[in-house]
Amino acid sequence: MNKTKIIMAITIGIMSFMMIYVMLIQFSIVNEYDGEEVELMRETELKETLASYKEKYEEINNQIIDINTRIEEYQKDEKSEEDAIALLEEEVEQKNMLLGITDVQGEGIVITMNNPSDYTEEDSRPISASDLVMLINELRMAGAEAISINGQRIIAKSDVVEIRESIFHINGQRVTAPFTIKAIGDIKYLTSALSIKGGYIDTYTKNGIKIHLEGQSNIVIEKSTQNMTINYAKGEEVKK
Repeated sequence: MNKTKIIMAITIGIMSFMMIYVMLIQFSIVNEYDGEEVELMRETELKETLASYKEKYEEINNQIIDINTRIEEYQKDEKSEEDAIALLEEEVEQKNMLLGITDVQGEGIVITMNNPSDYTEEDSRPISASDLVMLINELRMAGAEAISINGQRIIAKSDVVEIRESIFHINGQRVTAPFTIKAIGDIKYLTSALSIKGGYIDTYTKNGIKIHLEGQSNIVIEKSTQNMTINYAKGEEVKK
C-alpha cells in the first residue's frame, strides 16, 4: 500500500468515528422524552419542541449522509498525496475538537448556577453532583459539541465527585459554587431543551437553585488537561 492509500485509510477511519459520534447524538435526541414528560407539556410547547427536534434530527441525519458519501468517494477515487494530507488534517482537527484536546469557540449558551439563598423554604437544597451530571447529559442530548464547568472541559473521561456540600472535584480539580457552565452548540436547541415546561430549569428552580441562562455568539472553551492515553483497549483484528 503506497503512502497516499495509507493516508486515505486513516482519513476514512477518522470519518467513521465522527459518523458514530453523530449517530449517538441522534439516538439521544430520539429517546429524550418519556410518556410522563410529554403529558406534562402544553400542546403548544409540545408542537414547538417536536418541530425543533425534527429539524435537529434532519440536520444530524444529513451529516451522516454527507459522511457516508465522502467515505464512498474516498474509497473510489485516487487522490493526490497533497489532497489526501489536506483531508487528513481537516478530519484530525474535527476529531480533536470532539475529544476535547483542542480549544474551541462558537455560539452557544452560558448557564450560571448557585445555591439557594434561604434553605428554610420547602424543598430547597444545595446543588449536588447529580444535578451537574444531569445538566451535562441534557446539554449533550440537545447537541452540545463542547461543555465546560468552571473552566474544566467535560469529555468522555470526566468525572464529577462531590467532596462535601457544593464542593466538587471535576477532572481531579477542586470546583465550588457558583458554577458557570458553557456549552457550544445551536443556541435555539440548547435553550429549548433546558427551558421547556418540566425541563431542567423548571425542575431545579423549584428546589430553590438559582439558574440563569443566556445565549452568546462567541464562547471560548479551552482544551482538556486530562491524559487521553488508552491503556487497555487495543485496535486488533478480532478472530472469529
